[in-house]
Amino acid sequence: MINSQIFKILIFIRNLYMTYYLNSTLLLTILLAIGLFFFLRASSKDRTTVFEITSSKKPVEVLNVMCEWLNLRGWEQSGGDFEQKILIFKGQVLSSKFLAIFLGLLGGFGSCALGLVIIQIYPNLNWWPILLGLIGGPLSGLIYFKKSAREEKFELRLIINDDNEEITSMRLRAHRDELISLENELSDRLGLKSDGSLFKTPI
Repeated sequence: MINSQIFKILIFIRNLYMTYYLNSTLLLTILLAIGLFFFLRASSKDRTTVFEITSSKKPVEVLNVMCEWLNLRGWEQSGGDFEQKILIFKGQVLSSKFLAIFLGLLGGFGSCALGLVIIQIYPNLNWWPILLGLIGGPLSGLIYFKKSAREEKFELRLIINDDNEEITSMRLRAHRDELISLENELSDRLGLKSDGSLFKTPI
């Protein structure tokens, strides 16, 4: 009689432990899925930044060098405004096939893991929840591939400085990564100076 009661107590403790374990695993799996969702959302986030920079060179030389640099990076001039001294370039951002495949595999394995947890909680479903991997994998890769491919603009505006005509001031509006590349690659050639805000990690 005593042994039977002890056995029932042990079974109760085991079931309680398994329930806690499965619930914790389910929670962690859902958190991983949420993290993947926000990563996919961030991959298509608009990171356009307005940035002011100065050069020690004359405006004509600065414009020639910057237009040449932009053309080499695949940007094409699409318009501008002579009176406002604005040049506009357009470029197509391509999706990374490697990253799309990687996110697809990550989403597939994560969906399968979620399916395994669901099977443990609801055994009557048999192995059907595993098929979540066939949905989560392709869906993750497709969302990234569609969202990250987009058209970007690079806007350059000259700012007239009557006090010092030897310095060329510009206001640039473009993707933050492109502005960082421009400052890194043309800084020595054009004597570029800025407040360094591009290199500060955004919150």
